[in-house]
Amino acid sequence: MTDSARKPRPYVNAYLGGTLLGVVLFLSFFITGNGLGASAAVTRVQVGALAAVAPDHVDRVAYMSEIGGGNRRPFADASVYMLLGTFLGGAISGIANGRFHAETRRGPHVTVPLRWALAFAGGAIMMYGARMARGCTSGQALSGGAMLSVGSFAFMFAVFAGAYLLAWPVRRLWN
Repeated sequence: MTDSARKPRPYVNAYLGGTLLGVVLFLSFFITGNGLGASAAVTRVQVGALAAVAPDHVDRVAYMSEIGGGNRRPFADASVYMLLGTFLGGAISGIANGRFHAETRRGPHVTVPLRWALAFAGGAIMMYGARMARGCTSGQALSGGAMLSVGSFAFMFAVFAGAYLLAWPVRRLWN
């Protein structure tokens, strides 16, 4: 039986998954001194790539200079390795559980190119917002929530309220 024909294994119990996520979050704080999050790592990768081709530009822009200017090494940060580990761990888990395959999930009224365009536009808006908010949803909700940060709780209430408000008009594209 080939991998594509193999029946996917069931998902892990939600309570067990949540408990394991809490253990990972604790270990993240304990080992690296930082919580979980991806936007800082993505920014470091972007600045590192830009520094490879235009180091003078990185040195001139204060925001980028703090991350990768001069002798700073943007890739030498635990968040970059956590991002890489998240990607590799997800791929390994998908392969091991029979869920690793290329597909574009979409509603019946959305074309594949439109779905990709909307996904990239939404991702760009979310990344910009995450940098403005000084943290992505995982960093704000998990790490900030674990530290009982009032700002993180306000952020999560805003995320859920925005999702509920946007769900109704967008739902027709998926049904």
